[in-house]
Amino acid sequence: MRTIGMLSIAAIGALLLNACVSLAPGADKVRITKNSSDVSTCTAVGNINVSGGVQGPSQVVDNSNELRNQAVGLGGNVVYVTLSTLGVPAEGVVYRCP
Repeated sequence: MRTIGMLSIAAIGALLLNACVSLAPGADKVRITKNSSDVSTCTAVGNINVSGGVQGPSQVVDNSNELRNQAVGLGGNVVYVTLSTLGVPAEGVVYRCP
């Protein structure tokens, strides 16, 4: 019985580690905002979204990292969040700001 419990814990831990979204080079410099005045002097470069529903507390970090990665791909440095579910960012507009 103890072996089954340890295997279950190990399997759950492995699933949680695999759920993490790592940042692309330069993505750590991308800001995420919900304040429209933060992008008032910026140029919009594209819309982005993260698919999938809210699956737990780590989803906030994973979605934020995914939005940052997509922003870098479009050449932006700020994401203005336009849709979030239960506090988890899901869609946004990428901006290039000075």
